[in-house]
Amino acid sequence: MVVQALKDQGVDVVFGYPGGAVLPIYDEIFQDQGIKHILVRHEQGAAHAAEGYARSTGKPGVVLVTSGPGATNAVTGITDALMDSIPMVVLSGQVPTFMIGSDAFQEADTVGITRPCTKHNWLVKDTDDLASTIHQAFHVATAGRPGPVLIDIPKDVQFATGTYLAPNEIRQGHYRPKVKGDVEMITELVAAMETAERPIFYTGGGVINSGNVASQLLREFVEATGFPITSTLMGLGAYPASGDKWLGMLGMHGLYEANLAMHGCDLMINIGARFDDRITGRIADFSPNSIKAHIDIDPSSINKVIRTDIPIVGDVAHVLEDALRIWKARGRKVNKEAIAKWWSQIEEWKEVRCLTFKNSDKIIKPQHALQRLEALTKKYDRYICTEVGQHQMWAAQFLGFDDPNRWMTSGGLGTMGYGLPASIGVQVAHPDALVINVAGDASFMMNIQEMGTARQFDLPVKQFILNNERLGMVRQWQELLHGERYSHSWSEALPDFVKLADAFGGKGFQVSDPADLDDAIMEMIAYDGPVIFDCLVEKHENCFPMIPSGEPHNSMLLGEASTKDAIGSTGAVLV
Repeated sequence: MVVQALKDQGVDVVFGYPGGAVLPIYDEIFQDQGIKHILVRHEQGAAHAAEGYARSTGKPGVVLVTSGPGATNAVTGITDALMDSIPMVVLSGQVPTFMIGSDAFQEADTVGITRPCTKHNWLVKDTDDLASTIHQAFHVATAGRPGPVLIDIPKDVQFATGTYLAPNEIRQGHYRPKVKGDVEMITELVAAMETAERPIFYTGGGVINSGNVASQLLREFVEATGFPITSTLMGLGAYPASGDKWLGMLGMHGLYEANLAMHGCDLMINIGARFDDRITGRIADFSPNSIKAHIDIDPSSINKVIRTDIPIVGDVAHVLEDALRIWKARGRKVNKEAIAKWWSQIEEWKEVRCLTFKNSDKIIKPQHALQRLEALTKKYDRYICTEVGQHQMWAAQFLGFDDPNRWMTSGGLGTMGYGLPASIGVQVAHPDALVINVAGDASFMMNIQEMGTARQFDLPVKQFILNNERLGMVRQWQELLHGERYSHSWSEALPDFVKLADAFGGKGFQVSDPADLDDAIMEMIAYDGPVIFDCLVEKHENCFPMIPSGEPHNSMLLGEASTKDAIGSTGAVLV
């Protein structure tokens, strides 16, 4: 039943780790051979790999784990998927129904533990309910705002027999999210767009989750109106980074011009973003003089953090389609004179050149490493994953994405250890693509065991480590906000990553001279197998711009190379 239900849902790959409570399912996987199984080395890795697969394909990722520690090990990845709205179906084994509650071997209250970090979960006690529950789980995971679901299956239910129902034979569940937006509200948004003097599109991961049509409609709207556009970390690629209306990412480590445009706009059009605290800064001072529209399929996100003037509940693609149609029917009007003046102001802000850094011919600056990685890999069919920290923010700043589903990162939960297993999931989904995980030395150590998975399944994932021998973002905050008291932010006793790559059956590179960087990157690309690229970078480089926690958008720390009058010992200036 389980395997047939997965096949009927179009599942072609499962990421998992066997154990006693799921052996009947694993036995059927062995006998059926209809689904590819990727054996990870840790259940957290299974969840992150499923996230990478889902984010890069738009299809739900599937995880199979055993009871007790198998399920609890997956909780971090499940929570990560919930925060970033990633569709995932987790199948967990459970002790037999008659032993539930007896503290049996490898028993845990999986449903209770995962209730706060799933869209919904089920404990299946009747085999006749199993197939319909799995089909319903896929519907819940993918409909509306995507997210993870979990089905807990006791071992005696797995051994039993029952009636199988195909997807078209089950009664559709009551969960039917609203996809069409209110026409009156959409018309109100269009009217505001017609007169706005300082408008901006603020986009998020919801655009990407809505599918390629949503990204295409967004691009059409931006080009037709001439409005500037910025994006959250999760929304990168929905509008091309090479587009001339692109302001770059906004938020805590967003670009100067994007943050000031958000602060100074008079019409903010939020499309598929949730007003995360990394974006808003101090809420009381967030874009204080703007009319705020919010398009989101999740009604609970509307007015949750920021009060909005034009709330529109619906799927991004449907709402944008209606908004474009109404705007065109009303004469395609915008305030061209005011928008030209707005763009002049934005161009002045761009002159600050907030990503400028002091390069060196003696030591590799992390920004320079990513500039060269971008230049040498952008012509390929490329997917980028990241771990979490400074390297993640630099990757978002210096790598350009012209298409959706090419950027996999842990945004909401900020999970160190996400990138390596996520890159495995992406490579499984796109076997001929160039898949690179931009990592920090500390984050990379979190799930390093998944190099074994990459080797076993001949997945040529490239692990590009910006190695500063520090917990870089922790160290930066300690320098800027905690009086340079570096409490436990040094990475002590790091392994030799080149030898480690060899031990895992891959290829290792170590580069410390900027002159050797390009050749080493090209050699990394050419190697047909998993790679650990150990790029030794400046140890105390800080990631700017930076909005200090609790500050408003117009209070940014900039690197001294970005401004004429740098002050203080931090190499930063408060603007």
